[in-house]
Amino acid sequence: MFNNHDITRDAFMLTGPLAGKGYDWWWHSFTAQDEKTGEDKPFFIEFFICNPALTEDKPVFGQLPENKEKGKCPSYLMVKAGCWGEGKMQLHRFFSLKDVRIHAIAPYEVEAEDCYATENALRGSIHITKEETDAHPEWMCDFGDMEWNLEIDKQIAFNVGYGASKPLRGAEAFAMYWHAEGMKSAFTGTITCNGRKYIVAPEKSYGYADKNWGRDFTSPWVWLSSNCLVSKISGKKLENSVFDIGGGRPKIYFVPLDRRLLGVFYYEGKEYDFNFSHVWLNVKTEFSFEEKEDTVVWHVRQENKNAVMETEISCEKKDMILVNYESPDGQKRHNKLWNGGNGYGTIKLYDKKGSEIVLVDEIEATHIGCEYGEYDQTEIRGD
Repeated sequence: MFNNHDITRDAFMLTGPLAGKGYDWWWHSFTAQDEKTGEDKPFFIEFFICNPALTEDKPVFGQLPENKEKGKCPSYLMVKAGCWGEGKMQLHRFFSLKDVRIHAIAPYEVEAEDCYATENALRGSIHITKEETDAHPEWMCDFGDMEWNLEIDKQIAFNVGYGASKPLRGAEAFAMYWHAEGMKSAFTGTITCNGRKYIVAPEKSYGYADKNWGRDFTSPWVWLSSNCLVSKISGKKLENSVFDIGGGRPKIYFVPLDRRLLGVFYYEGKEYDFNFSHVWLNVKTEFSFEEKEDTVVWHVRQENKNAVMETEISCEKKDMILVNYESPDGQKRHNKLWNGGNGYGTIKLYDKKGSEIVLVDEIEATHIGCEYGEYDQTEIRGD
């Protein structure tokens, strides 16, 4: 059973070795409506903590040339916020961890000045000028203004289990861990973005909330998820459904596995589990990513002993950002990490009946959170 809520997996994880070579982030994405026009607009907000054991009086940026020369690794809280589509942007606000209040145990809390995140609330603001971004390329962001005040109702979880279980102190088996406490979430509140006000309504927010932590990022990096789903067979909206696919090339004790994904579909209360770490399910996965002139496309086929899920998702390049992170060791390996919130596509869900597969439903998906990035493995230095 993957719909198993466990807020202890959302707790602050940077203890032991990860305190000096680790990251921990809480990601949130959702759709809002323009107060004047009613037009949909997808947004994201993330709280990202890196290397608390290396804290200094000011944020430490791994991309600064002088820090690279000295071998200094990054250390900060980065509040990332932005939007996709017209006027797309990613904004970064940094704090020294000396100026951040962290409630480490569940339910987690992270607070720095007016920026605040916990299980059921998000507040904050970022204001960055073009002059500031031009002067600070190490911030890895755009310029703009965004303020938010939101409540979160996390309704359906994707508890990965072994594939993202909390590591024992000093025994971090995986390079990157994942837990989606709010795979399907309802957001409520307001956003002000570059002078325009947006209303976030729970029934139209199509929200998502998860977290990742570890010592480095996977490559390839895959993420696809949506709970805005309509059955092509019945024509009805699937009100109690969500799918989520993530992963790429996990590492266990520094040893990379073959290309693998963690995938689930919660279909009107029935769980379809394609988690490769559940060996008893005999999961098989095929996936590819295609970059076309104007769009990017994901093809995923997942199979277990009981079912098959075929997923094909597209997103327009003009609506996407190339999302930026630096690893805890100070390297920026992902330099073409496509990230969007306007994905669209279809999922075909089948049950196995003996030697045959029987179509359960063909589902149209929109408002899809989507991500793909891959770097040259030969360029990795020190792991």
